[in-house]
Amino acid sequence: MSMKSLSLLLTFVFVMTQQLSAAEVLKLWPADAPGKMKLSGEEKDINKPTDRLVGGRKIIKLANVSSPEIHVFLPPEEKRNGSAIVICPGGGFNILAWDLEGTEVAKWLNGLGITGIVVKYRTPTRDQQQNWLMPVQDTQRAISLVRQHATKWNINRKRIGVLGFSAGGMTAALSALAENRKYEPRDETDNHSYVPDIAVLIYPAYLVNKEETALKDLVKVTSKSPRMFLVHAFNDPVTMHSSLKMMSALKRAGVASELHIYDAGRHGYGLRSDKSLPIASWPNRCEDWLRHINWIPN
Repeated sequence: MSMKSLSLLLTFVFVMTQQLSAAEVLKLWPADAPGKMKLSGEEKDINKPTDRLVGGRKIIKLANVSSPEIHVFLPPEEKRNGSAIVICPGGGFNILAWDLEGTEVAKWLNGLGITGIVVKYRTPTRDQQQNWLMPVQDTQRAISLVRQHATKWNINRKRIGVLGFSAGGMTAALSALAENRKYEPRDETDNHSYVPDIAVLIYPAYLVNKEETALKDLVKVTSKSPRMFLVHAFNDPVTMHSSLKMMSALKRAGVASELHIYDAGRHGYGLRSDKSLPIASWPNRCEDWLRHINWIPN
């Protein structure tokens, strides 16, 4: 191996290590999390060599998460701007796309000066009567925990958002719209608000009824709902009507928000979209929006 090749390899290893190392990992619950779930084994990455690659690379498919946590990624202190976003990876309430829709997103936010907090919420919950409930409980608790630690992490308590992909998009949406906490308060952490100040929903799933004509009854938008940024592809097999109906409800409620529908892109691309497609620019449009609402200084 040439010195140049070795240097490139070491650089790649360093970058990947940086992507996967959180500044701090905190358990969400002081004892058992609320509710009971069925597991099919130990927590592990169940990605197989034959699984589809995304952006030419495999993804971490984290399964059997029974001990939920937050993984905190802090920008360099000199770049930190006081904003923080709690990230809910997708995975159909079956697995967590841990790097694709979690740690990679936190690192992108760090580049904008925003603290990224990835929620390792409980999964699988697909067999639960309310498959969204445990993930929402974990996300509400995560938001309260971030507010509790805001001073320590140099975060503005009025600039804490939530971002989710696919099933994580549903989790983020329901966490943003919840009229109450979905569990009995446990301790001092729950004295801090669980309501995010903004929501970013990237190809959110399961928000509309079977006919795709309206939001589900549990998705309630009001004039007090946080403003949102939404992205979807026209050819996404997970219907874009979740985003369209959400935007329509936000408009009726008078909540200033932003929606981008691209003609192609399908589903599950995270930050690894085909660069030849316009949908690959969604992070740039999101950055523009975050600047517009003053979450990133101009």
